[in-house]
Amino acid sequence: MATIDVFDINKNKVGEMDLSDAVFNGDVREYLIHEAVKVQLANRRAGTVGVKNRAAVSGGGKKPYKQKGTGQARQGCIRAPHYVGGGVAFGPQAKTYALSMNKKARKAAVRSALSMLFKENKLSVLDGFSLPSISTKGFVGVLKTFDVTKTLVIIDEVNTNLELSARNVKDVKVLKAEHLNVFDIVKFNNVILTQSAVRKIEGALQS
Repeated sequence: MATIDVFDINKNKVGEMDLSDAVFNGDVREYLIHEAVKVQLANRRAGTVGVKNRAAVSGGGKKPYKQKGTGQARQGCIRAPHYVGGGVAFGPQAKTYALSMNKKARKAAVRSALSMLFKENKLSVLDGFSLPSISTKGFVGVLKTFDVTKTLVIIDEVNTNLELSARNVKDVKVLKAEHLNVFDIVKFNNVILTQSAVRKIEGALQS
């Protein structure tokens, strides 16, 4: 079973903890990571742009003038694309870009992403991440102590002081364990987890 050092926020080692090999030390299946990121980004696309074609524009049910004898080109509807206020020919239409991925594959992708970071020594575990007050300076100080940049912080419960301290820091995101996803894992260079978040993640991904 894999083990990892546990630190406090001053980077003093306070112990070690065992990690589930299935979650943090398994095979890295890059194709699953790629698929999960592709699905997640595709599902963000709104696909709501759309224009009205001649069938959707209101009005114009009547033939504007008779077929013959006017000296003008024959017309059937004033809502044709060449009329002002008419429908748009071949314009964009609303569509969905949503893709799906089954739950088993999605969990396997998260396990692969976590295992990749663990093997690259980019995971840090803290016994807790409690800040005495809301302080961006204090939060940045912790990151400097651990010498990390572009960092994802994973917690297991609401931590108002931490979340408010981190919200204006560039390239940092605080995420609850239940919202963990592949895109955020691979987007950041380093991941900091609390001990309780590790256990929560293991409980969710081993089932």
